[in-house]
Amino acid sequence: MIEVRELRKGFGSQPILEGVNFEIQSGESVVIIGRSGGGKSVLLKQLIGLLKPDAGEVRIEGEDIVPMDERQLLRVRQKFGMLFQGAALFDSLTVAENIAFPFRRRRDVTPAEVARRVSAALEMVELPGTEHKKPSELSGGMKKRVGLARAIVYQPQIVLYDEPTTGLDPIVSDSIDQLIMRVRDRLNVTTVVVTHDMRSARRVGHRILMLHDRRVYASGTPDEIFSSQDPVVRRFIEGVSDPKEHYF
Repeated sequence: MIEVRELRKGFGSQPILEGVNFEIQSGESVVIIGRSGGGKSVLLKQLIGLLKPDAGEVRIEGEDIVPMDERQLLRVRQKFGMLFQGAALFDSLTVAENIAFPFRRRRDVTPAEVARRVSAALEMVELPGTEHKKPSELSGGMKKRVGLARAIVYQPQIVLYDEPTTGLDPIVSDSIDQLIMRVRDRLNVTTVVVTHDMRSARRVGHRILMLHDRRVYASGTPDEIFSSQDPVVRRFIEGVSDPKEHYF
């Protein structure tokens, strides 16, 4: 479903990613972990064409999206849904209007069908009956759920999650993890999750990729990663700093 080859990206003189390679199969759930500022969100944005790499390929179902123009990218992006880190809801719109936003420019879907899909998406994220609420009336966890409902309302093949549990307490984080797995299994979508939450990483991923030193440093099942004796991997998953490194 997704193939990344020799991906390179930097900003000015600062390299962020250098020679990143991996594949993600259809229906697979992959978690990307790594240090803050290590390129995880930059990588996620390149998968959907929001950022252009400096070199390399990003193939979605065999198509390299790197040379595509904006019109061509719009077609490919229809395969994606994305839950942004802060949910990215429009404050002035109701829950239903936020979720229906992807249909605004489509003429092939009737208002009745849009309303049906919005209702079904809210059922999926366990927020039925909240169509008329505004984001200001929602908790942090509810906003994440509405953001996910918007991501899945047009039935994408791939869902990207950027730090889905950031800022949430452990109980709400657990409910978001359960929701990610439910969406993955019921809709059979390919799932890519960027997270610093090690409990979440262990739970939602079929496979974990660890970015370190601008490349994919480690890859394996959750059990393989969490039992790894590699000192770089162990320090990260245990949250232990290296006294030889400077972090600020």
